[in-house]
Amino acid sequence: MKSRKYIILPVVAALAATTLGSCNIYSKFKMPTDTALTEEYVKARDAEADTAAFGNLRWQEVFTDPVLVDLIYQALDNNKDLANAKLNVDIAHAQLLGAKLSYLPSVALAPNVAGASYDHSHINWTYQIPMAVSWEIDIFGKILNTKRGAEASYQMSQAAEQATRSQIIAAVANTYYAIGTTKRTLDLQRETSVKWAETVQTMKDLKEAGKSTEASVVQAQAQYMSILASITDTEAQLHELYNTMSLLQTVEPREWTVSDIPVLDVPMLTRDEIPMRELASRPDVRAAEYSLAAAYYATAGARSNFYPALSIASNGGFTNLLGSIITNPGKWFIQLSGQLTAPLFARGANISRLKAAKAQQEQAMNNFEKTLLSASSEVSNAMTTYAKATQKSEYLAGQVENLEQSVEITQTLLKLGGYNTTYLEVITAQQSLLGAQMSALACDLTRSRALINLYQSLGGGR
Repeated sequence: MKSRKYIILPVVAALAATTLGSCNIYSKFKMPTDTALTEEYVKARDAEADTAAFGNLRWQEVFTDPVLVDLIYQALDNNKDLANAKLNVDIAHAQLLGAKLSYLPSVALAPNVAGASYDHSHINWTYQIPMAVSWEIDIFGKILNTKRGAEASYQMSQAAEQATRSQIIAAVANTYYAIGTTKRTLDLQRETSVKWAETVQTMKDLKEAGKSTEASVVQAQAQYMSILASITDTEAQLHELYNTMSLLQTVEPREWTVSDIPVLDVPMLTRDEIPMRELASRPDVRAAEYSLAAAYYATAGARSNFYPALSIASNGGFTNLLGSIITNPGKWFIQLSGQLTAPLFARGANISRLKAAKAQQEQAMNNFEKTLLSASSEVSNAMTTYAKATQKSEYLAGQVENLEQSVEITQTLLKLGGYNTTYLEVITAQQSLLGAQMSALACDLTRSRALINLYQSLGGGR
């Protein structure tokens, strides 16, 4: 009989360990590879990083304009969004530290003194200086999963901080080049308005000489007013961009000086596609993975609530009250106890919590896959926009060159007065030239923004 007992106990222990292990109470999180997308991601994530990849370049290598570099440094130092992201990391770190300390016993010291007198008798003083120590033994992984979930949350906050950092760098760069383009557009409009003022005067002179009509003068003046009106729109747009930069720098609204650089110059991109390992380095993708890990540990913690909790308590100290007898001097005392608490009537609540945790874990998985697919889409869009803008800029440069010649020719003919309809050709040529010049500036800005967005979409700024 005795020998059976020794055989049965190890078997029961082994069965319990197998059952608990199959419930994933102690297992560490592993990214599922049951879909082609997640399988590709895991392989890419575990591969060696390509340090020469565009997204892995230091932002100082991408943005070399000294004025822009200073603005990015200032924004990284002062921006409130980044400051809050760093504070979130500190909060998560403190929570992680608290989760780790949960393994240690809790100790409490509660000295007390009491006196009692009955029917005017001498006051009897009693005192206790007890120390209580309690310790929960983590047999079923409750504290373990809480700690691992806190670790995942801490890593997620770090990734979120990096994502915020990348967004700020891109926002400063985008605003910087938008300011430069808008200022060049404003200069172009003002130069054009001066030329149009000359055209209006030429029309008036030709009318007085009988070589033109009142209609040509009125039409020229109308176009001149249209250009002046567009200048006010551009000035308002520039003012808004100044305010955007001021907000990024966390300063009062002011005007900002930019270098006279037409477009962003970066290392040439020779690839048509971005490998998955570069997408796997994006901070928002990593944050989504850590969020999934935290949800996994929350589910494991919900499972562990179905199992008993074992705690050990100890009380000890110095007192002069032993039972109902007061002794002086006092004596030392110690008490030990153990408690095993098994859930009975809370099973329904535990089942509900487990179902909710499983659903949240599925949501986290869906969010991860969506984040990864969105990252791929953003990179693809940025690369396509960059390639098409580069191609378009070549066409626009040729258009501007031809229209400049057209304006010069028509203005010469107008001054010679050789044709009665020349003023229409001048107006058309100047309108077309201004439109082409502004399109060229907008295309250059689109190209710069595509590069900036591509750098951000690859997690640049690490």
